[in-house]
Amino acid sequence: MPEINEIFFIEIDGLGHSGEGVGHLDGYAVFVDGALPGERVEVRLIERKKRYGRAQLIKVHKASKERSEPPCSVFGKCGGCQLMHLSYEKQLEVKTRRVIDALTRIGQIADPPVAACIGSDLSLAYRNKIQIPVREGAHGAALGLYARASHHLVEVESCHIHCSLGEEVYQKAQDCIKKASIAAYDPITEAGELRHLLIKTAMRSQEVLVILITNQTPSPALFSLARALMVSHPAVKGVVHNLQSGRGNVILGSVYTVLEGQGTIQEKLFDMTFSISPASFFQINPGQAERLYSRAIEYADLGEGATVVDAYCGVGTLSLCFARSAKQVIGIECIQEAVEDARANALANHIHNAVFTCAHAEDFMRTLVDVDVVLLNPPRKGCERLVLSEVERLQPKTVIYISCDPTTLARDSAHLITGGYTLDAVQPYDMFPQTAHVECVAKFSLRT
Repeated sequence: MPEINEIFFIEIDGLGHSGEGVGHLDGYAVFVDGALPGERVEVRLIERKKRYGRAQLIKVHKASKERSEPPCSVFGKCGGCQLMHLSYEKQLEVKTRRVIDALTRIGQIADPPVAACIGSDLSLAYRNKIQIPVREGAHGAALGLYARASHHLVEVESCHIHCSLGEEVYQKAQDCIKKASIAAYDPITEAGELRHLLIKTAMRSQEVLVILITNQTPSPALFSLARALMVSHPAVKGVVHNLQSGRGNVILGSVYTVLEGQGTIQEKLFDMTFSISPASFFQINPGQAERLYSRAIEYADLGEGATVVDAYCGVGTLSLCFARSAKQVIGIECIQEAVEDARANALANHIHNAVFTCAHAEDFMRTLVDVDVVLLNPPRKGCERLVLSEVERLQPKTVIYISCDPTTLARDSAHLITGGYTLDAVQPYDMFPQTAHVECVAKFSLRT
Protein backbone atom coordinates (compact mmCIF):
# COMPACT_ATOMS: atom_id res chain seq x y z
CA MET A 1 0.00 0.00 0.00
CA PRO A 2 1.53 3.36 -1.03
CA GLU A 3 2.12 6.16 1.47
CA ILE A 4 0.69 9.69 1.35
CA ASN A 5 2.70 11.88 -1.09
CA GLU A 6 4.44 8.81 -2.53
CA ILE A 7 5.02 9.11 -6.28
CA PHE A 8 4.63 5.98 -8.39
CA PHE A 9 3.58 4.64 -11.80
CA ILE A 10 0.30 2.81 -12.33
CA GLU A 11 -1.63 1.25 -15.20
CA ILE A 12 -5.25 2.44 -15.52
CA ASP A 13 -7.71 -0.36 -16.25
CA GLY A 14 -11.13 1.23 -15.72
CA LEU A 15 -13.24 4.28 -14.96
CA GLY A 16 -15.02 5.02 -11.69
CA HIS A 17 -18.60 6.23 -11.35
CA SER A 18 -17.43 9.85 -11.34
CA GLY A 19 -15.27 9.46 -14.44
CA GLU A 20 -11.96 9.06 -12.65
CA GLY A 21 -9.39 6.53 -13.80
CA VAL A 22 -8.99 3.37 -11.70
CA GLY A 23 -5.78 1.38 -11.39
CA HIS A 24 -4.42 -1.21 -8.99
CA LEU A 25 -1.08 -1.35 -7.21
CA ASP A 26 -0.51 -4.82 -5.76
CA GLY A 27 -4.28 -5.23 -5.51
CA TYR A 28 -4.82 -1.81 -3.90
CA ALA A 29 -7.29 0.34 -5.88
CA VAL A 30 -6.18 3.87 -6.77
CA PHE A 31 -8.50 6.50 -8.27
CA VAL A 32 -6.89 9.14 -10.50
CA ASP A 33 -8.81 12.13 -11.87
CA GLY A 34 -7.93 12.79 -15.52
CA ALA A 35 -6.53 9.32 -16.28
CA LEU A 36 -8.09 6.95 -18.82
CA PRO A 37 -8.18 3.16 -19.26
CA GLY A 38 -5.14 1.79 -21.08
CA GLU A 39 -2.87 4.59 -19.88
CA ARG A 40 0.33 4.36 -17.88
CA VAL A 41 0.52 7.37 -15.60
CA GLU A 42 2.76 8.90 -12.97
CA VAL A 43 0.82 9.91 -9.87
CA ARG A 44 1.14 11.16 -6.29
CA LEU A 45 -1.03 9.66 -3.53
CA ILE A 46 -3.11 12.38 -1.86
CA GLU A 47 -5.65 10.30 0.09
CA ARG A 48 -5.26 6.86 1.67
CA LYS A 49 -8.10 4.66 2.88
CA LYS A 50 -8.04 1.02 3.94
CA ARG A 51 -9.42 -0.31 0.63
CA TYR A 52 -8.59 2.45 -1.84
CA GLY A 53 -6.63 5.62 -2.35
CA ARG A 54 -6.83 8.77 -4.47
CA ALA A 55 -3.89 10.10 -6.43
CA GLN A 56 -3.06 13.28 -8.31
CA LEU A 57 -2.09 12.88 -11.94
CA ILE A 58 1.46 14.12 -12.57
CA LYS A 59 2.12 12.93 -16.12
CA VAL A 60 0.65 10.59 -18.73
CA HIS A 61 3.53 8.42 -19.99
CA LYS A 62 1.43 6.23 -22.27
CA ALA A 63 -1.74 7.88 -23.57
CA SER A 64 -4.97 6.16 -24.60
CA LYS A 65 -5.83 6.35 -28.29
CA GLU A 66 -9.26 7.55 -27.12
CA ARG A 67 -7.82 10.60 -25.35
CA SER A 68 -8.98 13.88 -26.91
CA GLU A 69 -8.12 17.52 -26.38
CA PRO A 70 -10.79 19.20 -24.18
CA PRO A 71 -12.15 22.42 -25.72
CA CYS A 72 -12.50 23.97 -22.26
CA SER A 73 -9.52 25.72 -20.68
CA VAL A 74 -10.66 24.94 -17.12
CA PHE A 75 -11.43 21.25 -17.67
CA GLY A 76 -9.84 19.33 -14.82
CA LYS A 77 -10.19 22.32 -12.51
CA CYS A 78 -13.94 22.95 -12.76
CA GLY A 79 -16.06 20.03 -11.54
CA GLY A 80 -18.81 20.43 -14.13
CA CYS A 81 -17.47 17.91 -16.69
CA GLN A 82 -15.55 14.69 -16.06
CA LEU A 83 -15.11 13.05 -19.49
CA MET A 84 -14.25 15.88 -21.87
CA HIS A 85 -10.80 14.31 -22.40
CA LEU A 86 -12.39 11.12 -23.75
CA SER A 87 -13.65 10.72 -27.34
CA TYR A 88 -17.43 10.94 -27.56
CA GLU A 89 -17.80 7.46 -29.06
CA LYS A 90 -15.88 6.02 -26.10
CA GLN A 91 -17.98 8.01 -23.64
CA LEU A 92 -21.05 6.17 -24.93
CA GLU A 93 -19.32 2.80 -24.58
CA VAL A 94 -18.30 3.64 -21.02
CA LYS A 95 -21.84 4.60 -20.09
CA THR A 96 -23.29 1.42 -21.57
CA ARG A 97 -20.79 -0.63 -19.59
CA ARG A 98 -21.58 1.27 -16.40
CA VAL A 99 -25.28 0.32 -16.68
CA ILE A 100 -24.46 -3.34 -17.41
CA ASP A 101 -22.02 -3.51 -14.50
CA ALA A 102 -24.51 -1.99 -12.04
CA LEU A 103 -27.33 -4.36 -13.02
CA THR A 104 -24.99 -7.36 -12.87
CA ARG A 105 -23.13 -6.50 -9.67
CA ILE A 106 -25.80 -4.73 -7.59
CA GLY A 107 -28.98 -6.09 -9.14
CA GLN A 108 -27.56 -9.62 -9.44
CA ILE A 109 -29.11 -9.86 -12.93
CA ALA A 110 -27.27 -12.24 -15.22
CA ASP A 111 -26.85 -10.95 -18.78
CA PRO A 112 -29.10 -7.87 -18.38
CA PRO A 113 -30.88 -6.75 -21.59
CA VAL A 114 -29.02 -3.46 -22.01
CA ALA A 115 -28.84 -1.80 -25.44
CA ALA A 116 -26.01 0.50 -26.53
CA CYS A 117 -26.22 4.03 -25.11
CA ILE A 118 -27.84 6.46 -27.56
CA GLY A 119 -25.79 9.61 -28.03
CA SER A 120 -26.95 13.20 -28.07
CA ASP A 121 -27.09 15.15 -31.33
CA LEU A 122 -25.34 17.90 -29.38
CA SER A 123 -22.30 16.76 -27.42
CA LEU A 124 -21.61 20.41 -26.52
CA ALA A 125 -23.96 23.38 -26.01
CA TYR A 126 -26.85 21.12 -24.94
CA ARG A 127 -27.69 22.33 -21.42
CA ASN A 128 -30.71 24.61 -21.03
CA LYS A 129 -29.85 25.52 -17.43
CA ILE A 130 -26.78 26.69 -15.55
CA GLN A 131 -26.32 27.46 -11.84
CA ILE A 132 -23.40 29.75 -11.06
CA PRO A 133 -22.09 30.54 -7.55
CA VAL A 134 -21.08 34.17 -7.01
CA ARG A 135 -18.23 35.05 -4.66
CA GLU A 136 -16.02 38.07 -3.98
CA GLY A 137 -12.85 37.81 -6.04
CA ALA A 138 -9.66 39.81 -6.23
CA HIS A 139 -11.31 42.31 -8.60
CA GLY A 140 -14.95 42.31 -7.49
CA ALA A 141 -17.58 39.64 -8.07
CA ALA A 142 -16.27 36.26 -9.27
CA LEU A 143 -18.60 33.84 -11.10
CA GLY A 144 -17.82 30.23 -11.79
CA LEU A 145 -18.30 26.61 -10.81
CA TYR A 146 -16.92 24.58 -7.95
CA ALA A 147 -13.96 22.27 -8.30
CA ARG A 148 -14.94 18.64 -7.93
CA ALA A 149 -15.84 17.59 -4.36
CA SER A 150 -15.05 21.04 -2.96
CA HIS A 151 -16.36 24.56 -2.48
CA HIS A 152 -13.35 26.11 -4.14
CA LEU A 153 -14.67 28.41 -6.86
CA VAL A 154 -13.13 28.12 -10.30
CA GLU A 155 -13.94 31.24 -12.31
CA VAL A 156 -15.72 30.31 -15.53
CA GLU A 157 -16.11 32.95 -18.23
CA SER A 158 -17.90 30.58 -20.59
CA CYS A 159 -19.29 27.05 -20.37
CA HIS A 160 -18.98 24.79 -23.40
CA ILE A 161 -21.91 22.53 -22.48
CA HIS A 162 -24.29 25.47 -21.87
CA CYS A 163 -26.59 26.25 -24.81
CA SER A 164 -25.57 29.12 -27.07
CA LEU A 165 -28.44 31.47 -26.17
CA GLY A 166 -27.94 30.84 -22.46
CA GLU A 167 -24.25 31.61 -22.93
CA GLU A 168 -25.06 34.94 -24.59
CA VAL A 169 -27.16 35.87 -21.57
CA TYR A 170 -24.46 34.62 -19.19
CA GLN A 171 -21.89 36.92 -20.83
CA LYS A 172 -24.23 39.89 -20.38
CA ALA A 173 -25.03 38.83 -16.81
CA GLN A 174 -21.35 38.75 -15.86
CA ASP A 175 -20.94 42.35 -17.03
CA CYS A 176 -24.10 43.47 -15.21
CA ILE A 177 -23.14 41.81 -11.94
CA LYS A 178 -19.58 43.11 -11.98
CA LYS A 179 -20.84 46.66 -12.60
CA ALA A 180 -23.59 46.45 -9.98
CA SER A 181 -23.22 47.91 -6.50
CA ILE A 182 -24.05 44.59 -4.91
CA ALA A 183 -21.76 42.43 -2.76
CA ALA A 184 -21.32 38.73 -3.28
CA TYR A 185 -22.23 36.45 -0.42
CA ASP A 186 -19.50 35.02 1.82
CA PRO A 187 -20.56 31.60 3.21
CA ILE A 188 -18.06 31.89 6.08
CA THR A 189 -18.92 35.34 7.42
CA GLU A 190 -22.44 35.42 5.89
CA ALA A 191 -21.73 38.97 4.72
CA GLY A 192 -22.83 40.13 1.29
CA GLU A 193 -26.00 39.48 -0.65
CA LEU A 194 -25.79 37.68 -4.03
CA ARG A 195 -25.27 33.92 -3.65
CA HIS A 196 -26.05 32.35 -7.04
CA LEU A 197 -27.03 33.19 -10.59
CA LEU A 198 -29.43 30.74 -12.27
CA ILE A 199 -30.19 30.96 -16.00
CA LYS A 200 -32.96 28.89 -17.59
CA THR A 201 -33.30 28.85 -21.37
CA ALA A 202 -36.20 27.64 -23.50
CA MET A 203 -34.10 26.57 -26.46
CA ARG A 204 -36.96 26.19 -28.93
CA SER A 205 -38.90 29.33 -28.07
CA GLN A 206 -35.65 31.30 -27.50
CA GLU A 207 -36.78 32.69 -24.15
CA VAL A 208 -34.60 33.09 -21.06
CA LEU A 209 -35.42 33.44 -17.37
CA VAL A 210 -32.79 34.79 -14.96
CA ILE A 211 -33.00 33.99 -11.24
CA LEU A 212 -30.95 35.86 -8.64
CA ILE A 213 -30.51 33.98 -5.37
CA THR A 214 -29.69 36.12 -2.33
CA ASN A 215 -29.62 35.72 1.45
CA GLN A 216 -32.03 38.61 2.10
CA THR A 217 -35.12 40.32 0.77
CA PRO A 218 -34.48 42.27 -2.45
CA SER A 219 -32.38 45.39 -1.92
CA PRO A 220 -32.49 48.55 -4.08
CA ALA A 221 -29.22 47.38 -5.64
CA LEU A 222 -30.82 44.05 -6.59
CA PHE A 223 -33.75 45.81 -8.28
CA SER A 224 -31.24 47.91 -10.23
CA LEU A 225 -29.37 44.77 -11.27
CA ALA A 226 -32.63 43.17 -12.37
CA ARG A 227 -33.45 46.14 -14.59
CA ALA A 228 -29.97 46.00 -16.14
CA LEU A 229 -30.34 42.27 -16.83
CA MET A 230 -33.77 42.76 -18.36
CA VAL A 231 -32.46 45.16 -20.99
CA SER A 232 -29.13 43.38 -21.51
CA HIS A 233 -30.49 40.85 -24.03
CA PRO A 234 -33.83 40.69 -25.89
CA ALA A 235 -34.29 37.00 -25.02
CA VAL A 236 -34.51 37.76 -21.29
CA LYS A 237 -38.23 37.67 -20.54
CA GLY A 238 -38.05 37.92 -16.77
CA VAL A 239 -35.77 38.34 -13.75
CA VAL A 240 -36.85 36.60 -10.55
CA HIS A 241 -35.52 36.79 -6.99
CA ASN A 242 -35.14 33.71 -4.80
CA LEU A 243 -34.59 34.02 -1.06
CA GLN A 244 -32.16 31.55 0.47
CA SER A 245 -31.18 32.76 3.93
CA GLY A 246 -30.11 29.39 5.32
CA ARG A 247 -26.57 28.20 5.69
CA GLY A 248 -25.38 25.13 3.86
CA ASN A 249 -25.25 23.85 0.29
CA VAL A 250 -28.92 24.10 -0.72
CA ILE A 251 -29.04 26.54 -3.62
CA LEU A 252 -32.71 27.52 -3.73
CA GLY A 253 -35.12 28.62 -1.05
CA SER A 254 -38.90 28.44 -1.31
CA VAL A 255 -39.79 32.13 -1.75
CA TYR A 256 -39.77 33.69 -5.25
CA THR A 257 -40.47 37.29 -6.27
CA VAL A 258 -40.64 38.60 -9.83
CA LEU A 259 -38.36 41.63 -10.06
CA GLU A 260 -38.75 42.46 -13.76
CA GLY A 261 -40.82 41.08 -16.63
CA GLN A 262 -42.55 37.71 -16.30
CA GLY A 263 -42.06 34.82 -13.90
CA THR A 264 -42.17 31.97 -16.43
CA ILE A 265 -41.03 31.11 -19.93
CA GLN A 266 -42.56 28.73 -22.47
CA GLU A 267 -40.84 25.73 -24.04
CA LYS A 268 -41.85 23.11 -26.61
CA LEU A 269 -41.53 19.36 -26.21
CA PHE A 270 -42.90 17.36 -29.13
CA ASP A 271 -45.86 19.53 -30.21
CA MET A 272 -46.78 20.56 -26.67
CA THR A 273 -46.04 23.77 -24.80
CA PHE A 274 -44.78 23.73 -21.22
CA SER A 275 -44.46 26.57 -18.77
CA ILE A 276 -41.08 26.70 -17.03
CA SER A 277 -40.96 28.49 -13.68
CA PRO A 278 -37.87 29.06 -11.52
CA ALA A 279 -38.74 26.10 -9.26
CA SER A 280 -39.93 23.63 -11.88
CA PHE A 281 -37.85 20.72 -13.16
CA PHE A 282 -37.52 20.43 -16.93
CA GLN A 283 -35.22 18.06 -18.79
CA ILE A 284 -31.77 19.61 -19.29
CA ASN A 285 -31.36 18.23 -22.83
CA PRO A 286 -34.76 18.57 -24.60
CA GLY A 287 -33.80 16.71 -27.78
CA GLN A 288 -32.67 13.66 -25.85
CA ALA A 289 -35.72 13.93 -23.59
CA GLU A 290 -37.99 13.48 -26.62
CA ARG A 291 -36.11 10.35 -27.65
CA LEU A 292 -36.26 8.91 -24.15
CA TYR A 293 -39.97 9.71 -23.71
CA SER A 294 -40.76 8.19 -27.12
CA ARG A 295 -39.03 4.96 -26.09
CA ALA A 296 -40.91 4.96 -22.77
CA ILE A 297 -44.24 5.20 -24.65
CA GLU A 298 -43.14 2.46 -27.03
CA TYR A 299 -42.20 0.19 -24.12
CA ALA A 300 -45.56 0.83 -22.40
CA ASP A 301 -47.51 -0.41 -25.44
CA LEU A 302 -50.61 1.47 -24.34
CA GLY A 303 -54.10 0.45 -25.33
CA GLU A 304 -56.99 2.90 -25.62
CA GLY A 305 -58.39 1.78 -22.27
CA ALA A 306 -55.11 1.98 -20.34
CA THR A 307 -54.87 3.68 -16.95
CA VAL A 308 -51.39 5.02 -16.23
CA VAL A 309 -49.95 6.16 -12.90
CA ASP A 310 -47.00 8.57 -13.04
CA ALA A 311 -45.60 8.27 -9.53
CA TYR A 312 -43.06 11.13 -9.68
CA CYS A 313 -44.74 13.39 -12.22
CA GLY A 314 -43.06 16.75 -11.59
CA VAL A 315 -44.61 19.39 -13.87
CA GLY A 316 -46.35 16.71 -15.92
CA THR A 317 -44.16 16.44 -19.02
CA LEU A 318 -44.15 12.64 -19.16
CA SER A 319 -47.75 12.38 -17.91
CA LEU A 320 -49.02 14.56 -20.74
CA CYS A 321 -46.99 12.67 -23.34
CA PHE A 322 -48.63 9.43 -22.16
CA ALA A 323 -52.10 11.00 -21.91
CA ARG A 324 -52.31 11.30 -25.70
CA SER A 325 -52.33 7.49 -25.99
CA ALA A 326 -53.98 6.37 -22.74
CA LYS A 327 -57.50 6.46 -21.34
CA GLN A 328 -56.36 8.20 -18.14
CA VAL A 329 -53.13 9.33 -16.51
CA ILE A 330 -52.87 9.93 -12.77
CA GLY A 331 -49.90 12.10 -11.85
CA ILE A 332 -48.54 12.18 -8.29
CA GLU A 333 -46.09 14.78 -7.02
CA CYS A 334 -45.23 15.93 -3.49
CA ILE A 335 -44.30 19.53 -4.45
CA GLN A 336 -47.40 21.73 -4.66
CA GLU A 337 -45.89 24.25 -7.10
CA ALA A 338 -45.02 21.45 -9.52
CA VAL A 339 -48.58 20.08 -9.32
CA GLU A 340 -49.97 23.50 -10.12
CA ASP A 341 -47.60 23.75 -13.09
CA ALA A 342 -48.68 20.28 -14.26
CA ARG A 343 -52.36 21.24 -14.15
CA ALA A 344 -51.66 24.48 -16.02
CA ASN A 345 -49.63 22.57 -18.64
CA ALA A 346 -52.53 20.14 -19.16
CA LEU A 347 -54.95 23.02 -19.72
CA ALA A 348 -52.56 24.83 -22.05
CA ASN A 349 -52.27 21.73 -24.21
CA HIS A 350 -56.01 20.91 -24.12
CA ILE A 351 -55.39 17.57 -22.40
CA HIS A 352 -58.31 16.57 -20.19
CA ASN A 353 -57.56 12.95 -19.32
CA ALA A 354 -54.63 13.69 -16.98
CA VAL A 355 -55.28 14.47 -13.32
CA PHE A 356 -52.64 15.57 -10.83
CA THR A 357 -52.54 15.32 -7.07
CA CYS A 358 -50.13 16.63 -4.46
CA ALA A 359 -49.10 13.73 -2.24
CA HIS A 360 -46.28 11.33 -1.52
CA ALA A 361 -46.48 8.55 -4.09
CA GLU A 362 -46.50 5.73 -1.54
CA ASP A 363 -49.47 7.32 0.28
CA PHE A 364 -51.67 8.07 -2.72
CA MET A 365 -50.95 4.77 -4.46
CA ARG A 366 -52.60 2.96 -1.54
CA THR A 367 -55.93 4.38 -2.71
CA LEU A 368 -55.63 3.04 -6.27
CA VAL A 369 -56.84 -0.12 -7.99
CA ASP A 370 -56.96 -1.39 -11.60
CA VAL A 371 -53.79 0.24 -12.93
CA ASP A 372 -52.31 -0.94 -16.24
CA VAL A 373 -48.99 0.92 -16.35
CA VAL A 374 -46.89 2.55 -13.62
CA LEU A 375 -44.25 5.14 -14.55
CA LEU A 376 -41.39 5.52 -12.09
CA ASN A 377 -39.10 8.51 -12.62
CA PRO A 378 -37.57 9.01 -9.17
CA PRO A 379 -34.76 11.33 -8.06
CA ARG A 380 -31.18 10.07 -7.98
CA LYS A 381 -31.73 8.22 -4.68
CA GLY A 382 -34.22 5.92 -6.43
CA CYS A 383 -37.69 4.81 -5.33
CA GLU A 384 -38.87 4.66 -1.77
CA ARG A 385 -39.32 1.04 -0.76
CA LEU A 386 -42.99 1.66 0.01
CA VAL A 387 -43.55 2.84 -3.58
CA LEU A 388 -42.17 -0.42 -4.94
CA SER A 389 -44.35 -2.34 -2.47
CA GLU A 390 -47.42 -0.50 -3.80
CA VAL A 391 -46.41 -1.38 -7.37
CA GLU A 392 -46.32 -5.03 -6.37
CA ARG A 393 -49.74 -4.73 -4.74
CA LEU A 394 -51.29 -3.04 -7.78
CA GLN A 395 -49.68 -5.53 -10.19
CA PRO A 396 -49.77 -3.37 -13.33
CA LYS A 397 -48.91 -5.37 -16.42
CA THR A 398 -46.03 -2.98 -17.22
CA VAL A 399 -43.66 -0.81 -15.18
CA ILE A 400 -41.61 1.84 -16.98
CA TYR A 401 -38.66 3.02 -14.90
CA ILE A 402 -36.69 6.13 -15.93
CA SER A 403 -33.43 6.35 -14.01
CA CYS A 404 -30.68 8.93 -13.66
CA ASP A 405 -28.46 6.61 -11.58
CA PRO A 406 -27.62 3.03 -12.64
CA THR A 407 -26.84 2.10 -9.03
CA THR A 408 -30.33 2.80 -7.73
CA LEU A 409 -31.89 1.40 -10.92
CA ALA A 410 -30.08 -1.86 -10.20
CA ARG A 411 -31.22 -1.93 -6.59
CA ASP A 412 -34.85 -1.21 -7.48
CA SER A 413 -34.75 -3.67 -10.41
CA ALA A 414 -33.80 -6.45 -8.02
CA HIS A 415 -36.78 -5.55 -5.82
CA LEU A 416 -39.21 -5.56 -8.75
CA ILE A 417 -37.91 -8.88 -10.06
CA THR A 418 -38.33 -10.42 -6.61
CA GLY A 419 -41.85 -8.97 -6.56
CA GLY A 420 -42.95 -10.76 -9.71
CA TYR A 421 -41.60 -8.77 -12.66
CA THR A 422 -39.27 -9.55 -15.56
CA LEU A 423 -36.76 -6.99 -16.81
CA ASP A 424 -37.41 -6.92 -20.57
CA ALA A 425 -35.26 -4.06 -21.82
CA VAL A 426 -32.96 -1.24 -20.73
CA GLN A 427 -32.08 1.63 -23.06
CA PRO A 428 -29.41 4.09 -21.86
CA TYR A 429 -29.41 7.67 -23.17
CA ASP A 430 -26.61 10.20 -22.95
CA MET A 431 -28.52 13.15 -21.54
CA PHE A 432 -25.33 14.79 -20.22
CA PRO A 433 -22.41 14.50 -22.66
CA GLN A 434 -18.91 15.18 -21.29
CA THR A 435 -20.05 14.08 -17.81
CA ALA A 436 -20.14 10.67 -16.11
CA HIS A 437 -23.94 10.69 -15.80
CA VAL A 438 -26.17 8.34 -17.80
CA GLU A 439 -29.97 8.10 -17.94
CA CYS A 440 -31.95 4.94 -18.74
CA VAL A 441 -35.47 3.84 -19.51
CA ALA A 442 -36.27 0.28 -18.46
CA LYS A 443 -39.29 -1.94 -19.11
CA PHE A 444 -40.59 -4.49 -16.60
CA SER A 445 -43.44 -6.92 -17.36
CA LEU A 446 -45.56 -8.80 -14.83
CA ARG A 447 -44.80 -12.51 -14.92
CA THR A 448 -47.86 -14.62 -15.67
